[in-house]
Amino acid sequence: MIPSEHVHWLFASSFLGLGLFLLAEVIVGPEVWAKRAWRPYLWPSLLFGMGLCMWGVMVFYTNSAIHMIAHGAWAQVMMLAGAAELGLVRGKLKSPYWRLCSFIAFAVTGIGFLVHEQNGWFFQRSSFLHHLLGWTFLAASVFPFVRAFRPRSAVWATGFALTFIVVAVMLYSDRDLAPIFGHLSPYAGVPHR
Repeated sequence: MIPSEHVHWLFASSFLGLGLFLLAEVIVGPEVWAKRAWRPYLWPSLLFGMGLCMWGVMVFYTNSAIHMIAHGAWAQVMMLAGAAELGLVRGKLKSPYWRLCSFIAFAVTGIGFLVHEQNGWFFQRSSFLHHLLGWTFLAASVFPFVRAFRPRSAVWATGFALTFIVVAVMLYSDRDLAPIFGHLSPYAGVPHR
């Protein structure tokens, strides 16, 4: 099995893709973005695929019940949000309130990150990042919430897109046993590098 930090980096690449697809749509506008019929399907399909991949993480990278529950919840809400957005793009779902599934995904992910990390902020770098990611998702859940009620607002859509890019940068910073701000708990173990 590959190290868990590599799995985080793979998900970081996927989050970066989500953010760049959404940001490109905001920059050119939804009408121009939809001129190619396949483009609106990019980010919801990627999100749904990330949810599918998270099931593998749940099976192969869990070391406790809380990790299994958190990864399972993330898999479900990513697939729910991706499926809802795919339904909206396809026209099978009509109400823009289906975008609240993304809000639910952000909220569950934020809570999951906070509950899933059993160590304090300054235990090691991955602990710090899990806390930071949890609070980032909870604070940024305002973007998908307002986006459900104001789907044409570029400000909220930009915030939604940039959240994924910020999360990607955080995930790229992950190393399992590494100091944070020069501090590493003696209980964390020996740093990898």
